[in-house]
Amino acid sequence: MTAEGTIAGSVPSTLDPDALVADLFAREARSLVRLARVFCDDANAAEDLVQEAFIRLHRSANTIRDPDRAAPFLRSIVINLARDHNRRGLMSFRHRDAMRQPELSAGFEDATVDAQDERRVLDAVRLLPDRQRSCLVLRFYLQLSEREIAETLGISQNSVKTHCRRGIAALETSLEDPR
Repeated sequence: MTAEGTIAGSVPSTLDPDALVADLFAREARSLVRLARVFCDDANAAEDLVQEAFIRLHRSANTIRDPDRAAPFLRSIVINLARDHNRRGLMSFRHRDAMRQPELSAGFEDATVDAQDERRVLDAVRLLPDRQRSCLVLRFYLQLSEREIAETLGISQNSVKTHCRRGIAALETSLEDPR
């Protein structure tokens, strides 16, 4: 047992793995589904991926020493599962709903243009290399700090800055108006 009251490789004696996972589920589940949705473009698959991520987190919860690192670890599980999902070619196009519904007060034409613009941006984001896409989605969609992104992806903050800068440049190029 170490001085902090933990056995090497195990949870501190005061940390309840079930409570940790339940708390993370209450706080993070919705944003994780949105995160997975950006990567796999299927609401059902996104929910399944997040459910699987929580199952995997629960299986390894007894190895978590610092509860503050559990959320970044969980996000990294979701991102990796989404990548695997896409790699295996399991992307489903049955459910192509927009990630966000247009406001009711917007006119039909405005809502249509907004939906088309949103689809165009999401399609461009999905074409980015994995690291750039992950950094941009975590930064601008989940609004994580560079430090939180670095923790989630297991890379340095400078790498996060580089991938964000390159991703934004690639998006600007691919989304330039061809007029």
